[in-house]
Amino acid sequence: MKSVFLKEIRGFFSSLIAYIVIVVFLIITGLLTWVLKNNMFDAGYSNLDTLFIIAPWVFVFLISAITMRSFSDEKKAGTLEILITKPLTDFQIVVGKYLAGLTLITLALIPTLLYFYTIYELGDPVGNIDIGATWGSYLGLLWLGSIYVSIGLFSSSLTDNSIVAFILSMFLCVTMYISFDLISSLSFFSGIDYYVQWAGINSHYQSISRGVLDTRDLVYFISTTLMFLWLTKTRLESRKW
Repeated sequence: MKSVFLKEIRGFFSSLIAYIVIVVFLIITGLLTWVLKNNMFDAGYSNLDTLFIIAPWVFVFLISAITMRSFSDEKKAGTLEILITKPLTDFQIVVGKYLAGLTLITLALIPTLLYFYTIYELGDPVGNIDIGATWGSYLGLLWLGSIYVSIGLFSSSLTDNSIVAFILSMFLCVTMYISFDLISSLSFFSGIDYYVQWAGINSHYQSISRGVLDTRDLVYFISTTLMFLWLTKTRLESRKW
């Protein structure tokens, strides 16, 4: 598993994917947080709400981009069979690629701590920011990124065309993030709207962003991530059938 993880990390940085992902993420979130309309200064109070609102949508594009070639290109080039012949289980291969993707997303988030420090210093008085909610939002982004990476890997395992994997990953990420909220608003689901919302990522992301660590949210993030990793493993195993 370690060898797969290191291989993926080297692949990200040797092909400029890591640099592009981090730079694009920082440019988009930086412009929206500090420069464009409805930025932090327009809000008139110190918080990082803009970052945490836009980041899940930016992640849909960026994570789909970094995971789309994880299995599709290996299948297309025939290198997946070589990887499989190594003394690794299918699940170890999947987890190695998953951890590499999650590491890259974590590296993209680290520079945004400068945003937090800046707002902390700009507060009146200094430090006038809801630290608990801020750290909760960061934790929520990591968990959300975790699910997105697992979805991206699953999408990549379904096809040998990286573009198809990219589009499918974006579709599934958006569906898991916001569609359940939209569906729950329909009159047909009145009475069970809470349970419909609970099936989507957004309700759990919003919950943890308040700074309250609810075990139900953790169970959701972990179980959903494991489900897509298991589906990816199952897809790889299907080549033996």
